[in-house]
Amino acid sequence: MAPQSLPSSRMAPLGMLLGLLMAACFTFCLSHQNLKEFALTNPEKSSTKETERKETKAEEELDAEVLEVFHPTHEWQALQPGQAVPAGSHVRLNLQTGEREAKLQYEDKFRNNLKGKSFLWTGWISTPTPTHLRISRVHWQNSRRGQRWRVQRKTRCVIIFPARQAEVKRLFRPIEELKKDFDELNVVIETDMQIMVRLINKFNSSSSSLEEKIAALFDLEYYVHQMDNAQDLLSFGGLQVVINGLNSTEPLVKEYAAFVLGAAFSSNPKVQVEAIEGGALQKLLVILATEQPLTAKKKVLFALCSLLRHFPYAQRQFLKLGGLQVLRTLVQEKGTEVLAVRVVTLLYDLVTEKMFAEEEAELTQEMSPEKLQQYRQVHLLPGLWEQGWCEITAHLLALPEHDAREKVLQTLGVLLTTCRDRYRQDPQLGRTLASLQAEYQVLASLELQDGEDEGYFQELLGSVNSLLKELR
Repeated sequence: MAPQSLPSSRMAPLGMLLGLLMAACFTFCLSHQNLKEFALTNPEKSSTKETERKETKAEEELDAEVLEVFHPTHEWQALQPGQAVPAGSHVRLNLQTGEREAKLQYEDKFRNNLKGKSFLWTGWISTPTPTHLRISRVHWQNSRRGQRWRVQRKTRCVIIFPARQAEVKRLFRPIEELKKDFDELNVVIETDMQIMVRLINKFNSSSSSLEEKIAALFDLEYYVHQMDNAQDLLSFGGLQVVINGLNSTEPLVKEYAAFVLGAAFSSNPKVQVEAIEGGALQKLLVILATEQPLTAKKKVLFALCSLLRHFPYAQRQFLKLGGLQVLRTLVQEKGTEVLAVRVVTLLYDLVTEKMFAEEEAELTQEMSPEKLQQYRQVHLLPGLWEQGWCEITAHLLALPEHDAREKVLQTLGVLLTTCRDRYRQDPQLGRTLASLQAEYQVLASLELQDGEDEGYFQELLGSVNSLLKELR
């Protein structure tokens, strides 16, 4: 039986329903695809935007550090915060406005246009053509405000413009070319260290004559005045060679070896310590205690003073080795008045040095306990009293030179507490002070007549009057 066909009235609703179903499926698929695509692409866009925001913020912070170049003229101009002034400009603070102002120091030397000039700079340098500059240790960065060279902080760099480069090359030559020219002229460039090594070798050579050895020591003394050179002399063993020169049988070698040592010891603790360990103190005292030319003893005394000053350990060793007895014998010899004044000056310096060191330690607490303990172990004043330096110093006041009297008066003053009783028992000291008082009263009155309110002789008169007052 053949199937019966559906009526057309029933087919219309079914077609409509099928169409609506297909439309709904298509809409759902399209919506799902857009959602998936959004889920895959949106995080990337968000990350990109976040990165841009961070870069913008960092760039803004970096821009806050930009230092713009101030272009000075021959007129005063106000400086804005963050601006940097080229080297050579004149800067002042305007007391009326409270602003910092700058201008060119010399109009013919510093012009508005910095092209063709070189200057020191640290910070930002704006330029449209950075390839025209030679800058050491810089970073190139791009910012929204344009292109800039950014020099590292705390870095001083020299910017040489093309016009300046030719002038620099014309005025200065590379060191390699200079060395080559010197080699052709048979001129050798030596450092101070090399020169000192050569001089020590010359002095220590058995083939060198006496004149050559003295010349080497004379030249060496010039170099060891510098602290670094003196320590370099120590580093290669040259100091000990010079110390051993004090044992020479030639008085001139002893004299100039002491001359070199005195220069090397001066205010150089490292060298002083090595000298004590190398036996320099004993050798110096032996020369002073034996018969030697006066010129040699002058240099040896100079070396001894340089070794003892500001070195309490050496001062203590000096007392243990009988240094005060050696100096006492020295000043009592005939014809040694010049040495006597230097010895008295040394004793004054040592006494006041210890006094000031102990006072400083009590007031400031800055001195190391070890050094303070070393000063306290230097029993200088009792030694001076025991060795009769109270009377020796008082008798030196009879020297005719005013400068010598001044140094003796200073020493009598610092020894007053220790030697007061012996001063009072010395009738010669009283007569000498009275004679000096009368002499300096006349000289001081002449200074007053010449309009000098604080003259040299008035100071000496004051020292004499003070001593007389203390001894009454």
